[in-house]
Amino acid sequence: MKKRAVTFETTHICKQSGARTGILHTPHGSVETPMFMPVGTQATVKFLSPRDIEEIEAGVILSNTYHLWIRPGADVVEQAGGLHSFMNVKNPILTDSGGFQVFSLGHLRKIEEEGVTFKNHLNGDTLFLSPEKAINIQNQLGADIIMSFDECPPYPVTYEYMQDSVDRTLRWAKRGQDAHQKEGIQSLFGIVQGGEFADLREKSAKALIEMDFDGYAVGGTSVGEGKELMYQMISDSTIHLPEEKPRYLMGVGSIDGILEGVLRGIDMFDCVLPTRIARHGTAMSSEGRINIRKKQYEFDFSPLDSECDCECCTNHTRAYLRHLVRTNEGLGMRLLSIHNLRYLINLTKEIRVAIQEDRYQDFKDEIFTKFNLDHPDSKGF
Repeated sequence: MKKRAVTFETTHICKQSGARTGILHTPHGSVETPMFMPVGTQATVKFLSPRDIEEIEAGVILSNTYHLWIRPGADVVEQAGGLHSFMNVKNPILTDSGGFQVFSLGHLRKIEEEGVTFKNHLNGDTLFLSPEKAINIQNQLGADIIMSFDECPPYPVTYEYMQDSVDRTLRWAKRGQDAHQKEGIQSLFGIVQGGEFADLREKSAKALIEMDFDGYAVGGTSVGEGKELMYQMISDSTIHLPEEKPRYLMGVGSIDGILEGVLRGIDMFDCVLPTRIARHGTAMSSEGRINIRKKQYEFDFSPLDSECDCECCTNHTRAYLRHLVRTNEGLGMRLLSIHNLRYLINLTKEIRVAIQEDRYQDFKDEIFTKFNLDHPDSKGF
């Protein structure tokens, strides 16, 4: 039997909704699912220390292959003992492949069969990333979970474009799998693509299953399509994925996205959203979205969120947070980042309880009603 660094077990399936809880077992500990993974793009969750990460009870954290390849370099991280030692974190770590940069740096790259030619976004140097190189870099970085190199196409594209992209991404997946040097030490996940086309998502999923990856991600969502289409794209992917493997929805971290993803069988989520909006003074809360910059909080000496137990909400007031954010103090960004991540981690805890009590559909409907998430203008948090 194939030795896997990361394994998954389902612990309960909600009788009301079909959503599931599980446990992801990794070389750096076991994590309950569904879960939200904080993003530490450049080997740091922005403004958070390793102690902060521990105190918010984060499980898996994510780092970015492309950015760490650029700075400080995979060789540096490898000689430091890998990302866990370099960052001084105990958590399981997942690294993405650099494939998203094929999408986000579209004006700086050229896609060919062999791989992708990039312009370094910092200095303009020409770089080349192939499936083999992406896996090699991730082997050096030493994360528990590494990702196949893929193309994340924009939305919309033609069926013909997407078909060619899916076929190439599948060839890349096989090449990356063949290049993987640490099987049994690091688990490699395949990424389902196919855009809005259900038959291409089915083709992608079934081909990846034949390759027998340790887990599967749903890619190519939240790239400009509407919410209902995104949910359909998730369903068109997860319906074909095996029950015994973990499922990861890449780049989704809004409240509605997480709730709908769980309903469709997703176990793992990540997104820069909670820390990005925190740096601009916006908080997720049990009352809904809070823009702490607003004048109404000038003399508000209550906690940011009375239902939250994080450092921010336990020790500081809205008035103080408003002052910090308006004066561009780093502490304000740090405290709001801690809170937003803790909020989503607590949300996934509540999701797991609702699933285990066979009331997940009711729980989801209550949150949607509370925050008016069905409204077309909803921001999803």
